[in-house]
Amino acid sequence: MLYIILAVLAAAAVAGLVILIHSLSRNDLPDTPEYELARRIGEEDARSAIEPVLREGDRLFTNVEITFEGKTAEFDLLILNKYGVFGFEVKNYSGRLVGGEDDYEWRKFKTTDAGNTYEKTVRNPIKQIRRAVYILARYLEYYGLGVWVDGYAILLRDNSPVESKYVLNSPEEVDRAIHTASRKMLDSATVDGIAELLKTE
Repeated sequence: MLYIILAVLAAAAVAGLVILIHSLSRNDLPDTPEYELARRIGEEDARSAIEPVLREGDRLFTNVEITFEGKTAEFDLLILNKYGVFGFEVKNYSGRLVGGEDDYEWRKFKTTDAGNTYEKTVRNPIKQIRRAVYILARYLEYYGLGVWVDGYAILLRDNSPVESKYVLNSPEEVDRAIHTASRKMLDSATVDGIAELLKTE
């Protein structure tokens, strides 16, 4: 009897957790400094949006971290193919964002159901991705793979305060960004070499 009760309680706890995660992914996520859950859900949503546009030969890496000359670059998602290397910073910011492309931080305004508006600062994903791209490019160059690296921010709530070439707003824009030959195409040996470096980090 005790076993049955414990099994029922465990099932209820799991069901409650599933419902909580589902509701968090559909509504505003907790607005706290420790937003790991929001980040993880955001990356899963971004991956889901990107995967349908992937083609044969595209390689998708998640949560890539590169350290070079004491500096660390982090990419939520990274796509490697014959067209190049493409890094993505994914944000799930809720509310209204205010800021410029070159600002280190943006201001975020969020109004509650009661009509109260709260303000906080959040990191500018454009600045983040541009810094990460620079570090990754230097890292690859150090290993003899001097290739151009492109970087983009994806704001899942489509609330970027600026229009920028570094912000992608739809799967179609991602598709164009990663499948357009704008520079010298990468041969298979170069693609394999970059992939090995990314796997070893």
